[in-house]
Amino acid sequence: MHILVTNDDGPPSDQSSPYVHSLVSTLQSAGHTVSVVLPHTQRSWIGKAHLVGKSIKPTYFRPSPLTTIDGRLHNSGTTSTRPLPPTSGAQEEEWILVDSTPASCVQIGLYHYFSERGAIDLVISGPNYGRNSTAVFSLSSGTIGGAMEAAVCGVKSIALSYAFFDRNHDPDIIAGASNLSVKLIQHLYDNWDKETHLYSVNVPLVDKVGDRKILYTAMLQNTWKSGSCFQVLDVPEGEDDGPEEVEAAIRKAEEKQGRKELAGGVSGTDSGRDTPVGQGQGHIRYSHKHFTWAPRFKDVYQSVEESEPGNDGWAVAQGYTSVTPLRANFMHVGGFQGEIKL
Repeated sequence: MHILVTNDDGPPSDQSSPYVHSLVSTLQSAGHTVSVVLPHTQRSWIGKAHLVGKSIKPTYFRPSPLTTIDGRLHNSGTTSTRPLPPTSGAQEEEWILVDSTPASCVQIGLYHYFSERGAIDLVISGPNYGRNSTAVFSLSSGTIGGAMEAAVCGVKSIALSYAFFDRNHDPDIIAGASNLSVKLIQHLYDNWDKETHLYSVNVPLVDKVGDRKILYTAMLQNTWKSGSCFQVLDVPEGEDDGPEEVEAAIRKAEEKQGRKELAGGVSGTDSGRDTPVGQGQGHIRYSHKHFTWAPRFKDVYQSVEESEPGNDGWAVAQGYTSVTPLRANFMHVGGFQGEIKL
């Protein structure tokens, strides 16, 4: 197959994107032609967005061979503002990075590169650094957003996420997840359900994952219950943290929940509910604040703990791989018709 790979975590990085090179290498070893277009930086939680009014400027990433250092998988490579010349030969691998979103990566990969390789048969978005199970994670997921974009372009797609329980990046466990993923990708492609536009797959990073169950699951419907997912900050004198630093803090909180299903959690704040100065009919006045994204992972893990077996969050918590068939639409609720009169 000719497979287009994108993600929402950006180019290979031990800190923010530790899995994509492993998957690409495993797909290539299985005989697939793999073309890669990734965001040039962290784009998690961005859904299926495009950045309107902005020219997209690609750069070119040349991955170094995967290595293991002190028992951990090490990701590295170099980035250039210009692609390798046509006369350079085909030995050195080169990926495309774009300063936009996963959905834009899919559009650019499908229609603006790789024509000499033939039509793209399948789009893989991921592997995400962390699970994309349950509704609150999935609806914001750039990984699923990339797969959705492929689906609305009429191309089969799979959103792939690796659910970590610690951030050790054990090379054997990651290799096991990639080997299982490649086999599962082939199975889903060969047995594609005609009513399914895309699949969301969550592979737990556990020992011998290939020996564990793979289950079709429903997506758990859940909500944020504990208040705002934004934390109020003191107004800084300097620059705010970049997306990589913010995402690193989020991963740390997610790791804590992965190790203890209901312990800890991000504290957040409900100060957004404060009544502004000024009451009655007069114009209100506001206190000046900054906010940072601080999702309440405890809400998600608690909803999984309280749910019945069979959903995607439950499967991952059991150490099983979840496969959730999806359609690329916001399906309407039946039973409503006719004119509304006020």
